[in-house]
Amino acid sequence: MEKIRVFASTDYDVLIDSGLLPQAGELIFSAMLPDTGLDSLDPMAARKKAESTTAVIVSDDNVFPLYGETLKNSLTESGYKTIEYVFPHGEKSKCFTTYEGLLEFMCEHRIKRSDMIVALGGGVVGDLAGFAAATYQRGIAFIQVPTTLLAAVDSSVGGKTAIDLKNGKNQVGAFYQPRLVICDTDTLKTLPKEEYGCGCGEIIKYAILESEEFFDELLSKPVSEQYEHVISTCVNIKKHYVENDEFDTGLRMKLNLGHTFGHAVEACSGYTVLHGQAVAMGMAAIARAASGMGLCSKETEVRIMEILDRYELPKDITYGLEEMYDVVLVDKKNSGSVTNLIVPTSIGNCRTMKVRTEMIKGWLEEGGIVD
Repeated sequence: MEKIRVFASTDYDVLIDSGLLPQAGELIFSAMLPDTGLDSLDPMAARKKAESTTAVIVSDDNVFPLYGETLKNSLTESGYKTIEYVFPHGEKSKCFTTYEGLLEFMCEHRIKRSDMIVALGGGVVGDLAGFAAATYQRGIAFIQVPTTLLAAVDSSVGGKTAIDLKNGKNQVGAFYQPRLVICDTDTLKTLPKEEYGCGCGEIIKYAILESEEFFDELLSKPVSEQYEHVISTCVNIKKHYVENDEFDTGLRMKLNLGHTFGHAVEACSGYTVLHGQAVAMGMAAIARAASGMGLCSKETEVRIMEILDRYELPKDITYGLEEMYDVVLVDKKNSGSVTNLIVPTSIGNCRTMKVRTEMIKGWLEEGGIVD
């Protein structure tokens, strides 16, 4: 089992291996033991404490039927009481209505600050459950159990939690770190092709940002044949950004490569375009623009297009220039007069550029977006 320790406002481990889900109860028990103050006492006292703790399993209607019972059984065997809140899958559920429903559900079941939320699912589940954990009774513990490739390599680590507004993605949220992340690679075997591709989009982002060697590995060997290596590589890269800029004020902004235009694509599509697909489109657009403006070589652009093609990810944005521009204006990375764009200069190297907002249309046009 690979164990990666993330040092942040709350320190926690990311565990990566096959067959972890049936062990989740004991893994969570061990991670939560220091919170009880009983770790140096009789283990039976700690078990008794667990028996008074309720784990709220938050999942969606795609994932829970596959893995919910396994997780429940594991938690129960470790002494926890469990209840579950299952909502309709998809980005449209990452909204105030679902968030409010979860909070009311927990209040109705008398969930206490000493209880916890266990997020079982992809990025939507983790983001929403994490935001609920950050805000319910001013904060309760939560555990991430990602079941999609995208969540395993990216969204489950780093403490960004949020819900969407009608006019913008992730506009309401909080920085709130999990107590533990459990990545069972066996859960990736049931991924639909589109969800697998979405995860690959984020993985490619990490390679473009940080490592030409990793980029070449992704070209020579499919992600599906090296899950543990790929997940641990991405988590170690993200760990560096989170530990050095937990609250996303400088260095961590680089993780938004492809996201400024990608989030606009998601909003323009009414969130029918999946996140990883939108990020791929955003990376393709920013690579075209950077190449056209002489900020990276044509070869770099071509290589980025090659790897997106290799993983059958979309590259072309079909929404109009004005529509995209209007959405970019409400992006979190837009400070009013300036938007931070993450621009590839070569494979393994990117720079943050502060672009005057009125110049964004030119970048969109260079990226192949027209009315």
